[in-house]
Amino acid sequence: MKKSLLGVVSACLLAGVVQAAEPVQVKPSAPERYTVVPGDTLWGIATRYLSDPWRWPEIWEANKQVYNPHLIYPGDILLLCKISDRTVVAVDQGGGCDEVAGRMASGTPLLTETQMANGTIKLHPKMRELPLNLAIPTLPLKDIQRYLNDSRVLSREELERAPYVIAGTDGRLVAGSGDRVFVRNKSGLLKSEGSYGVYRAGMTYVDPESGALLGYEAEDIGAGRLITLEPEVATLKVSRTTQEIRVGDKLLENEIGQIAALFHPSNPDGVAPGRILRIFDSISSASQNSVVVLNRGHVDGVKPGHTFAIYRKAVVVPDRVSNEAVKLPAERTGMAMVFRSFERVSYALVLSANSPVRMGDEVRAPN
Repeated sequence: MKKSLLGVVSACLLAGVVQAAEPVQVKPSAPERYTVVPGDTLWGIATRYLSDPWRWPEIWEANKQVYNPHLIYPGDILLLCKISDRTVVAVDQGGGCDEVAGRMASGTPLLTETQMANGTIKLHPKMRELPLNLAIPTLPLKDIQRYLNDSRVLSREELERAPYVIAGTDGRLVAGSGDRVFVRNKSGLLKSEGSYGVYRAGMTYVDPESGALLGYEAEDIGAGRLITLEPEVATLKVSRTTQEIRVGDKLLENEIGQIAALFHPSNPDGVAPGRILRIFDSISSASQNSVVVLNRGHVDGVKPGHTFAIYRKAVVVPDRVSNEAVKLPAERTGMAMVFRSFERVSYALVLSANSPVRMGDEVRAPN
């Protein structure tokens, strides 16, 4: 993949970013030069520069002329520049802020030479070529990896249509890694070759406000590969299990490699406030780096990268002086970014929390 000057805002992302009425606030401690190192995340870098890191696209120098313009790589030197009363951050190509200003003024960032302010001509070196997987991620991938690859939420229709296990070898009702299982393919969704995950219907998500069914958590049970496919029955060789496979468990095409982890902080403009439906790996509360489920998804306009402020659910307390019931204002307790969205719900990572985050807490656009 070719890499030159990188800008974080692509044309698609610009369409979804709302410029707030107030100018973006750069931290007084923001570094004038910062060298990206392995282990950095985009959110961490944005937090170095901004009090409101979800507004990062507003200060990054856009470069719509390169493929995947949002990527940042270890070794890149970031410059903080003041250009025409606008604060921008850009990758240094060797000419400092004067060169950044020249690129912005010309509107053609992919230059082989730049006219400097003192009249000299600066020649640019050839572009480096770097693999995509060397780019820094938006979020710490170790905290969300299993939710990118092994978890998903299905609608009732998707769950009912999915092929399902009808038996193990020798008529057994359970199977494990290394075993073969027989799968009923009434819907015809299985292909002659391919890797499939084995899932079991788990938690049911119901909207706490409308009572509508939002979907079913598909619990990861294992994975395998088809070795035969007859008109209605297939044979799956099981390669991995998290627990015993049972009759009725569902097969879904493996999504590994199909889900991008490249997304960038943005304000969820037009998305109605929602609620936290679930906290993974906890029955009580979430903290920083916890994964939560929100009752907003594709149909509500939610996309990966959308960043939400978390508010503790407002409570009603008695006013013992006037003997009235008074609803207290909701308290802001943290931030969360969506990294995967489904039709009616989304997965989000808690990025910060100044007090415990609980199920039922509200999420809103931070701007």
